[in-house]
Amino acid sequence: MICERDLKTMDTPLLEEHKLAGGTLASYHACTLPESFTAFADEYRAAREAVAIFDPNWHTIVELTGPDRLRYLNAIVSGDVKTLGEGRGTLALLLTPQGHILAELEIYALQDKLLVLSHASVRERTIATLDKFIIMDDVTLSDVTEQFGSLAVEGPRAGTVIAEACGLALEGFSEHAIAEVEIDGVACRLIRHSHFGLPGAEIIAPREHLGMLWKNLRASVHTQHGTAIGMRALNSLRLEAGIPWFPDDFNDTVIPHEAALEATHISFTKGCYTGQEIVERVRSRGQVNRRRVQMKFSSADPPAPLTRLRARDGKDKSAEPNEVGIVTSSAFSPAANAAIGMAYVRRDYNSAGSILDFDGGTATVVAATNT
Repeated sequence: MICERDLKTMDTPLLEEHKLAGGTLASYHACTLPESFTAFADEYRAAREAVAIFDPNWHTIVELTGPDRLRYLNAIVSGDVKTLGEGRGTLALLLTPQGHILAELEIYALQDKLLVLSHASVRERTIATLDKFIIMDDVTLSDVTEQFGSLAVEGPRAGTVIAEACGLALEGFSEHAIAEVEIDGVACRLIRHSHFGLPGAEIIAPREHLGMLWKNLRASVHTQHGTAIGMRALNSLRLEAGIPWFPDDFNDTVIPHEAALEATHISFTKGCYTGQEIVERVRSRGQVNRRRVQMKFSSADPPAPLTRLRARDGKDKSAEPNEVGIVTSSAFSPAANAAIGMAYVRRDYNSAGSILDFDGGTATVVAATNT
């Protein structure tokens, strides 16, 4: 899958903290982020059994103010924004008129503004597209990415860490709810957000305080027998949970139904928005020619993105390969004791249990993805 991405790469605002901690750094999602802090097995185990703190600063952060903000954004994205109550959030997609995915958005309603999180990999395009639709609307768009940053805590003991930090109980605080809290004297916004299927929260704070918050929360995580984890462990954990990443697993080469996002990122009752005609046409047709699915591979070595998948039709190997799919992301899974991943596979070959070939082994469709 090839995605049109902005060329600029930004550093996480926690870069110096990661360097001091001896983290290994790499480029992910157009942002320099920690790949690991210690052994993969130790990071994975801590996240699964205790609690992990990690760096989600691949975000672009936008604020929308003005009396028309709800109506304006509701008219251009796939999620239902107009009915968002204060303190609530939703997922949505920014689509082309042809229905292709320009960006994934997390949209949160605050008392006097909308907070919108997108991705650094398409920062310029996303902001330009949002700005283009402000015509007669009383709306002000502000890119505040350089002013704020984030950190995340997730795992079985994440609730304890969060309660000790700010007094908020994660239990009963629904997914994508947002609250204003104070941590170590700093006004923050806390979002209930699971990045790999366990209880978790993401904290948005001013950049000048982010390093201090990271150090203090990391110490709290350690008291709960947890640790900081990098993107390598996070990638494995989120694939085990079946959670797709933009732009790896969906981007401007696909439409929402192909990406299996219709249940999480689309409202079918909200009315018109850019790309809706295509979304409704596909829904009425009832099927797409390819779809994102979860895969398990025969080898412990994850196949690289863009690895081609072939049907096992008994075709002469000297003939042109019968390509029926393409891998978008993969990682070693300790739970499966094998490599797992996501791929787009043609309709005739993407039912659960289907086995495909690739250069390096076989790939089995674990589940037709419904996330």
